[in-house]
Formats: sequence, structure tokens, C-alpha cells
Amino acid sequence: MTNRGNGFRMFLLMKQISFRLKPGQLLKETIENLAREKQIGAGVLLSVVGGLGKTVLRMVGSDSNNQTVKTWDGPFEIVAGTGTICIDGCHIHISVSDKDGNVIGGHLKDGCVVKYTAEVIIGIFDEVTFARKPDSETGFDELIVSENAAN
Repeated sequence: MTNRGNGFRMFLLMKQISFRLKPGQLLKETIENLAREKQIGAGVLLSVVGGLGKTVLRMVGSDSNNQTVKTWDGPFEIVAGTGTICIDGCHIHISVSDKDGNVIGGHLKDGCVVKYTAEVIIGIFDEVTFARKPDSETGFDELIVSENAAN
């Protein structure tokens, strides 16, 4: 860790986990299982590319009491994905395109089934720990970032 003197700290190292999912595997569930198995305290989705046969997303404007979740049958190409990952769960947004190039996106939900392949790269930070705790304002479990004592 480097203190830049302006209130910002720069962390210099990041580990990574890279893996490939095969047809029929579940995207979100696999990422969350891996986070628990590998004890990922703070991770970020660096890259996700591949295809989905089934896509399940929560749409913008949802609240904890009134969630709009939509399901589409593919095939879809994953064109973007980003999010935070920890033992408590993940918060991932993805965008997918259909065979005509139409793009949809939203909050990744359980049930997204890999069609052909999905290549996933997760960056892991040792300097901080992420947690997801209930937030009374949003009604959702939200990110809490804690700096680890050794840093």
C-alpha cells in the first residue's frame, strides 16, 4: 500500500482466479460457490465472456419489496459484466446480446445457464474485506468495505 498524501491510497498487488464454465453450468451460483470455497474476502469481476442459454436479470427500478425479474431464453452472447464478489455473495451486472445484436442488461440473478462456455476472471484484494449487510434505505444487502488490520 502506498499513501499518496492526498487522502487516497494505492494498493499495488492483486491476485486472480480464472476459470471456464461449460454448457449447463450456472453462472452466478458458480461464482458465489467459488467465493465461499476459496474464502474470497474482497473480489471484483474483471472479465466475463461467453454465452448463455437462459438469462435471468433483475431490472432497474426494483426495490426489495417489488422486484422486476425477467427471464429470457437464448442463445445470448455476454458482452459485458462487472461487480463485487465476497463470501457473503456477489453484486454483478451483465449485458447480453441476442442474435440480432439487441442488448439487454441488469442485475445478475440465479438461474443463468451457460450455453457454450463462460470464461470468468476474478481479481482478489488482500488489503480489504467486503461484506454485504442489510441497508434500511435500499432494502437490499449493500457493500461494506473494511481495511484489513495488517495493512
